[in-house]
Amino acid sequence: MIDYIALIDKYYAGQPELRHVLVTHSRQVADRALSIVDRHPEWEEQGLVDRQFIEEAAMLHDIGIIFCDAPKIYCNGPHKYIEHGYLGAELLRQEGLPKHALVAERHTGTGITIEQVEREELPIPERDYCPQSLEEKIICYADKFYSKSHLGEEVDVAKIKYNIWKYGHAAFQRWQELVELMGETD
Repeated sequence: MIDYIALIDKYYAGQPELRHVLVTHSRQVADRALSIVDRHPEWEEQGLVDRQFIEEAAMLHDIGIIFCDAPKIYCNGPHKYIEHGYLGAELLRQEGLPKHALVAERHTGTGITIEQVEREELPIPERDYCPQSLEEKIICYADKFYSKSHLGEEVDVAKIKYNIWKYGHAAFQRWQELVELMGETD
């Protein structure tokens, strides 16, 4: 078991507003992810998910926002916001958390394909950023329901779908697959 709050405090102690945004958002994501796991006890029974890992990884999935420029949520770093996933993954790997790093790296949108990285010339290393494991997919899905700029509010499914559709048919299809996997209705 890792102390994710201590890890967050290691990097965010000097930025209380940003820390509050990160912890509040991450707690919402973790709670939703855990509720999904609770609705699917067979996943734990089959060894497909680890409840403790889900909580830890959900609490750390956005740790890389500290490196990015997003003043509305108190981020004043030099990088573009799209980079927060891989930057957070690098930080988590340095902390000896390679499995947690994969969640940070693969949670953005419904995942980012290498084709998207190349086509859109995204400022991130050229590789696939789509969630692979069930744990990664659960956290990626849960994350879509909470915005860091509107803490405490749940994002309406229609708005989620609209936001995802902007990234094309493949992204929307990945969303539909996540909805089905979670056993939720759209």
